[in-house]
Formats: sequence, structure tokens, C-alpha cells
Amino acid sequence: MIQVSHLTKMYGPRTAVNDLSFEVQKGEIVGFLGPNGAGKSTTMKILTGFMPATDGKVTVAGHDVFEEPLEVKRNVGYLPETPPVYPEMKVIDYMDYAARLHQVPADRLKSAVSGAIDKTGLGHVANRLIGNLSKGYRQRVGLAQALVHNPQVLILDEPTVGLDPKQIIDIRELIKGLAGDHTVILSTHILPEVTATCQRVIVINQGRIAAQDTLEQLQLRLSRGLIYTLNVRQPSDTGVGAIRGIPGVSNVSRAANKLVVEIAPEAGEIRDRIVETAVTARMGVLEFSAEKVSLEEIFLQLTTEEAK
Repeated sequence: MIQVSHLTKMYGPRTAVNDLSFEVQKGEIVGFLGPNGAGKSTTMKILTGFMPATDGKVTVAGHDVFEEPLEVKRNVGYLPETPPVYPEMKVIDYMDYAARLHQVPADRLKSAVSGAIDKTGLGHVANRLIGNLSKGYRQRVGLAQALVHNPQVLILDEPTVGLDPKQIIDIRELIKGLAGDHTVILSTHILPEVTATCQRVIVINQGRIAAQDTLEQLQLRLSRGLIYTLNVRQPSDTGVGAIRGIPGVSNVSRAANKLVVEIAPEAGEIRDRIVETAVTARMGVLEFSAEKVSLEEIFLQLTTEEAK
């Protein structure tokens, strides 16, 4: 649905986006994650046709952004960091205006407006002035204008910035509900945003892609070795020794009824073997869990290593 190939954007001598290449499949919600100044917003503006690139190729819904900009805009809904709303207009009037700008056919105008309002939970404020709404509801209006023409692709730039915790949860649930019907690329530097809404993540730093994968695969790639924890009823030296002897286990430590099993990075899938060994040793396994690399650790590893 979105293909980006060797995208570069220069501001005079400064390179804001440096040779980016990635794809987003139909129906995916992908997080575009990076620190402030990494090039996220610049990339979003290029994808929507708002800004030209210096070099590279971008296609959205099968249309080249640079050669078919109007077709791209018909297939894209864009919510910039600051929602493009008119505070002096009523919600319903603004939505009608947005639908006409997107050239929604007259016979579908009313249903398009009501559908976007319903989908974003704006029904009870439809006749209120936008300027009198809370920031969370203004953000909903911005999302509704991006949805009103039922685009194939939604590009959301920092959609929850400045909202309170309740508003953030509401907007995230709205975005998650769009998966499948729309392809969504969500730009953010807020780490919980990615874990709460996205199926896959692209990490960008200093204009370059540092990594792109599912969170689970990134966690696996960046682990220096996994740590498994077993809570057992009757720990024994024999059982600990047997677990320590499993190929791939680098160390086993014991504290009361808790065993901490450290796994070498190159080890394969040995969870079953660990549990079976503990059961055979009659230690009575009560709980088995894995400690994973957090998103914060992933982010710091990728952006620090990329900077180096």
C-alpha cells in the first residue's frame, strides 16, 4: 500500500531524510518511531504530497506521489501534528466542508459526514463550535476530517501529543479500530503509543532507518540473551544442576524458591526443555516467565548505536 524507495530530503546543506526505504502493507498499523528531529514529520509530509523530496520514489495506493499527487491525495487521510480545524465553525459544518474539499460525491456527502462523526465519537458535539471543544475533541475532529472521504491510507503525525491520559486512551482505541479497513502509519516519539496501537515499528534516527520489524522480533534481535524465571515448590541442587547442563543455558542462580535461568544469545528454543527438566527433577513448577527487552531499551540501543 505504501512503498518508499531511497527517499532523501535536503534542506540546503542539511540532510533531514537520508536514503529511506520501507513498505507498509494493506491494513497494517505501523509505528514510525524516533526522537525529535529524526526526520519523521518530514517523511510524513512527503508521503502526503505536502512537500517535495530531493530524491527517491514514493508510491501510495499504487500512485506515484510526485507524478500523480492528486490521486495520492484522494487516497490519503492526513492528520498533522496540529489538527487543521477552524475554531469558528461547527463540527458538522467543518466536516461537510472537509468532505467537499475531498470531492466526496454529492449523493454520498451526508453519509460520509455522519459516518466519520460516528466513527470518531463526535455525535454529541456535532453542533458545537470547534473552538469551544477540549483539545481531545479537537483531535477527534482532526481525525474525522482525515477519515471523511474513506481513504485507503491514513497518515497520523503525533496524534496524541498534548492530550491528557483519558484522551490518549480514547484516541489510541480509535486508531486501533481502524486496522484492516485502513492502512495506518503513525509517527510518534512516545514509546507507549507504539506498543498500544502498532503491529510493526520502523525506527528512524538522524534521517536514517535504524530498524524495522515487529516489536517481538526487535526484542529478540536486541537481547543480549534471554532470562527465564521459574518459581518452584521444592528446589533442589540436583534439579538446578540438570537445568544448568542443558545446551544453551549459560547460568542458573537460585534464591529461595525462585530459579533464574540465563540463556546464551545463540541458543535456540529451549523453554520446553527447561520446564521438562524441572518437572523430571520433581521440583514442582508453579510459574515460568521470560524477561524481555523493553521498548525503551530497544529505542535507546537503536538510536545510540545509530548515532555512534
